[in-house]
Amino acid sequence: MSHLRSLRDLFVHELQDLHSAESQLLTALPKMQNAATNPDLKEAFSHHLGETKAQLERLDRCFASLAATPQGHTCEAMKGLIKEGEEIIKADADPTVRDAALISAAQRVEHYEIAGYGTVKYFADLLDYDDLEGLLGETLKEESNADKKLNKIATGGMLSSGINKEAMAPERR
Repeated sequence: MSHLRSLRDLFVHELQDLHSAESQLLTALPKMQNAATNPDLKEAFSHHLGETKAQLERLDRCFASLAATPQGHTCEAMKGLIKEGEEIIKADADPTVRDAALISAAQRVEHYEIAGYGTVKYFADLLDYDDLEGLLGETLKEESNADKKLNKIATGGMLSSGINKEAMAPERR
């Protein structure tokens, strides 16, 4: 970890973590989209891929404003979350159960990002970086909306109507 002598140092470090996380998602989201069978879920992953590209651009604008570099830190948490998602993709699973597992994995990613962006948005406020606070707030809103969309797909009937009896737990049969 780099030296954290000030809130600004921590702010830059946290932005680097988010930049690394978003960069890793650029390769993970297309894999999740390809593995999904539910059309709404496929579309949600595709849409969020476009948002992720825009979020990286916003982070790059933050780094330019701070005269800092996005490199120098790897987000190990995102690495782990993506690894779990890859295990789901490779699993021998009923397609609807796989979709449910992909939603679960994607929501863990979203919750990690929501926590990260909420924190850096607050740090930007404390540091009087009003422009950066606005950029980070925009991304925080997108991450929150992505989580809500995944929740809506999961609770909108996909699970209750799509899981076959064999895929349900034995105690539910």
